Amino acid sequence: MTHLLLISTSTVFGTRYIEHAFEELTGLLGSTRRVLFVPYALKDTDSYAAKARAAFSEIGYDLDSIHELPDALSAIHQAQAVFVGGGNTFRLLKTLYDGRLLEPIRSRVLEGMPYSGASAGANLACPTVRTTNDMPIVEPPSLNALNLVPFQINPHYVDSDPSSIHMGETRETRIREFLEENSTPVIGLREGAMLRVEDRRVQLRGRAGARIFCRDRSPVEVGPASDLNDYLSL
Repeated sequence: MTHLLLISTSTVFGTRYIEHAFEELTGLLGSTRRVLFVPYALKDTDSYAAKARAAFSEIGYDLDSIHELPDALSAIHQAQAVFVGGGNTFRLLKTLYDGRLLEPIRSRVLEGMPYSGASAGANLACPTVRTTNDMPIVEPPSLNALNLVPFQINPHYVDSDPSSIHMGETRETRIREFLEENSTPVIGLREGAMLRVEDRRVQLRGRAGARIFCRDRSPVEVGPASDLNDYLSL
């Protein structure tokens, strides 16, 4: 049984780092006391780990950053829970591939270890990272990710502004392009939204809504506390 919390963004305007997700993180982690942090999406992993450690300490959890430990693979095998920070999704994925850490994380999560990720960390839980917003600043050997859920996520989803004079593609346009070539549903998570996944039950949590895109169907608007399984045909 999988226990996941997939967060659109690590920081909502007017709040501190992952503060808006404190309650949901506590619900996910429960009596777990230590969290393994994966900071690979940012270049400055030391500062990133310090920021994450301070946040988790505030809600009563000790945090070990995987980059500070002598044996990353052993750290994954011994971890009680994992939190994957946001940043550049391609850098995150490449680093995990280079370290041969992707499959060990997946195996532990499928065994029941709680997994949470924000932004790039949420993308990582999907079948692929094809619906990230990030530039491919590095080239991972594959776009395949952890495949912990049967849908894609587009974090930081932004609705188009009808009054804007910008003529470039909207976020909705990009997702529709993805669905022209792929059949996997896409959840556009707005800032402040997050998904709680318990085995195959998917529920929208947080303070914002989401937009669900499925091939050959009109997008569906959903609000917080909605069960999404029917929309995703799970």
